[in-house]
Amino acid sequence: MNFLAHLYLSQNNTNILIGNFIADHIRGNNFLMFSKEIQQGIFLHREIDTFTDAHEIVRKSKRRLHKRYRHYNGVIIDILYDHFLAKNWTNYSAIPLDIYTQGIYNLFTKKTTELPVKSQQFITYMIEYDILYNYQFEDGIERVLKGMNNRTKGKSQMDLAIEDLKELSPELENDFTLFFEDLQEFTNQKLKKLLYNP
Repeated sequence: MNFLAHLYLSQNNTNILIGNFIADHIRGNNFLMFSKEIQQGIFLHREIDTFTDAHEIVRKSKRRLHKRYRHYNGVIIDILYDHFLAKNWTNYSAIPLDIYTQGIYNLFTKKTTELPVKSQQFITYMIEYDILYNYQFEDGIERVLKGMNNRTKGKSQMDLAIEDLKELSPELENDFTLFFEDLQEFTNQKLKKLLYNP
């Protein structure tokens, strides 16, 4: 899953949310300088990624994509699933998406100096382009995909995946809806273990 889903699945626990957000920028056991709850957020992120990668519905979504993306298809599905979460946000949260995302931006602005440098750099980009809020729009997703393609120096062809989104949106959205039910149940169980069985 991508950033919006990881944040949402943290269930408004600030330290879990921070750990969940920075986890991609933490390698190996380089988390030991963080508080216990932030470490738990990092562990939760890794558990979510493992569960997602192994899930049959996610694998089906990857197979729907054009073959040109090769091993980048997982990254694309992560981004497209965030699109469907943002697009259908009212089904998952009583807090409007614009208010929720501004709360996230405010939190990370206050905490930025405590976070890894790569996380700080992404926060600046995320806020400047209002990435989390704009995930709901096709042009917002297109901007993210173009940015990811630039990062791979054009090798991934991820900028072309906006075509897959337009062509396969109903099928991929259905995949997301079914998968996200399973993921929420899995995450709820993991959070209980992390928070109440330290």
